[in-house]
Amino acid sequence: MLLAAREVTSSSTVLAIDIGTNTEVSLFHAGQHYCCSCASGPAFEGAHIHQGMRAAPGAIERVRLESDRVWVQTVGNAPAVGICGSGVLDAVAELRRQERIDSRGVFTSSSEKARRAFILVPAGQSGNRADIVLTRKDINEIQLAKGAIRSGIDILLETAGIPADRVDQIIIAGAFGTYLNLESALRIGMFPALPLQRFTQVGNAAGAGACLLLASASARQSAREIASKAHYVELTTYAGYVDHFSRALSL
Repeated sequence: MLLAAREVTSSSTVLAIDIGTNTEVSLFHAGQHYCCSCASGPAFEGAHIHQGMRAAPGAIERVRLESDRVWVQTVGNAPAVGICGSGVLDAVAELRRQERIDSRGVFTSSSEKARRAFILVPAGQSGNRADIVLTRKDINEIQLAKGAIRSGIDILLETAGIPADRVDQIIIAGAFGTYLNLESALRIGMFPALPLQRFTQVGNAAGAGACLLLASASARQSAREIASKAHYVELTTYAGYVDHFSRALSL
């Protein structure tokens, strides 16, 4: 991913984030390269979600709440049969925006049923004749995933000794990173609260970088140089990691 984005990461202060089951984060600042790997899990890929699925026809990929109305967009505009990672992220962000969940991810409704799950698409409108819902456990999975990513970002910034507002650009890569709604991600605190114009979504940059490696000897040399200059930060042994992660769980 860094090889494919090397022109962007060659100057200024840049965060490059490749989101997946393991999310890789690199920070370039003042000629230094800091990096870490975050165990973000598969929630953003639809796994460990009650009705999660890959981004196939019928997967809810966008969610918006307007008063008491739920608006959803599905892949291929097919009847909803489940929800993929970008849809779960939107749903959590929208529930938080309307204060239907609190910062801990707990439903705020006094109704016992509504405290367990939120109906996105009722059975009569879905493609499998079942309610498509977001559960409390689903929200928790997103909290764990985003907490892992955000704590990794914050620790790299701390290691470099700079505040988040010093970052000139944030590059978001990976299959999920291609389709996530940045406003939703910022709303739940996945990334530092920076202006949207500082973010760039670059798609499958790792795949593009692999192609460069196969096709070019000079690209392979560039990759070796990138690796040789990287300062790897091991999160599991980082002092204060638990505190960073605990704070990052908050929505």
